[in-house]
Amino acid sequence: MTPWKVEWTGAAQKDLLTLDASTLARVRAALCRLAGTGEGDVKKLHGLPGYCLRVGSWRVFFLRDSSLRTLRIFCVKPRKDAD
Repeated sequence: MTPWKVEWTGAAQKDLLTLDASTLARVRAALCRLAGTGEGDVKKLHGLPGYCLRVGSWRVFFLRDSSLRTLRIFCVKPRKDAD
């Protein structure tokens, strides 16, 4: 299976700057796993387009473009702020 490409919006890149090194490593590892194998703790967003990847107490929100095989990350937030 060909891995999916991961694209980051400017807002998501700013969110990454708030993460400590350990959390950043876990988020990146979870996204690499999702892009490479399709595996991960992913839920479809209710009432909104997109998906949420759960990484511990953090949430990575993204859109999936199947035709381009691209995951577009638009937000990385702690669970308490993800509502």
